[in-house]
Amino acid sequence: MRPFLTVMAGACLLGAGSMAIAADGDKLYVFNWTEYMDPEVVSDFEEAHDVEVVQNYFTSNAEMFSKLSAGGDAQYDVVVPTDYFVPRLIEAGLIQPLDPSLLQGREHLMEAFRHPSYDPEERYSVPYLWGVTGIVYNTETFPDPPTSWRLLFDPEANPDQPFALLGGDPQVALGMACAYQGTGFDCVGQQPWVEAASLVGETLDRPNFTGFVDSTAAVEQVARGVAQVAVTYSGDVDYRKAASPETYEHLEFFVPEEGSQLGVDTLVIPARAPHPELAHAFIDFLMRPENAARSANYAYYRTPNEAALERLPQALAESSRLEDGRRDRLVTTPLIEGEQLQLLQQLWSEVRSR
Repeated sequence: MRPFLTVMAGACLLGAGSMAIAADGDKLYVFNWTEYMDPEVVSDFEEAHDVEVVQNYFTSNAEMFSKLSAGGDAQYDVVVPTDYFVPRLIEAGLIQPLDPSLLQGREHLMEAFRHPSYDPEERYSVPYLWGVTGIVYNTETFPDPPTSWRLLFDPEANPDQPFALLGGDPQVALGMACAYQGTGFDCVGQQPWVEAASLVGETLDRPNFTGFVDSTAAVEQVARGVAQVAVTYSGDVDYRKAASPETYEHLEFFVPEEGSQLGVDTLVIPARAPHPELAHAFIDFLMRPENAARSANYAYYRTPNEAALERLPQALAESSRLEDGRRDRLVTTPLIEGEQLQLLQQLWSEVRSR
């Protein structure tokens, strides 16, 4: 059973690195989502390379982007952005091309994860883990809920029970509203975004709306009864239910029938990384099938590494293949830039300032 990681105010050290390593060897600085990297894998890398791995954590892609823009691209060696943020990082000059001579293992990736739209030449990123966005709810409060975004956006479906929305990037927040309104989670353009922003604004005015929270906090809020329904990522629910079945026994998760996000979290190297060669070695280490399997089994997210599947529990291996019935309802978040990105951010600012 994996212990929960504590998010500390400063940098957090994972693994079994000693003071001797810290004094005499290099350090590798990783900027990552919380509870997303197996400490034993990290410890094995530290031992193999005689280094210390230091991790800081972010709770949204927007937070990650802001940190890198403020000089973090010179502080971190490896960062874990979600797919649709990779082009934004490239455009901003915040990440560097990878050296293919220092990376082995792309041949282990499933075809669905090769040459993706966000990095078609595979120059800047390597897929790490993937998951889906959906709804977590209390089964005692909602014994038979509609498997729909209605549970959040329709006052008749949930007139009085407290609920929370996912904070962070507006494209995901408005994507949920777009899916509910029938224009798809991957909606793009002024009209669907304006309509989605109007719906979200009305939703924020409802008395049972409790606020915006990140994915891990959403699960905890539903478990504690602060909220009865919220938005989260699939692996965050599975992680906690496996770690403490009694605490989370009344929580369930579903992917709304109108469609939702398939998110691929990637490994990239910031433009001014202090230790780029060591960063390549770390990414290469994580790409090995045995370590890709350990990472997925630890985080309860799915691996894009086909060679790792035989090392996973059957249920996780099957869902990682993208062959289950939910695949038809999942879309990757579309890439937007320039004036479209400015419009999206303006609409979101107006929604949040209500």
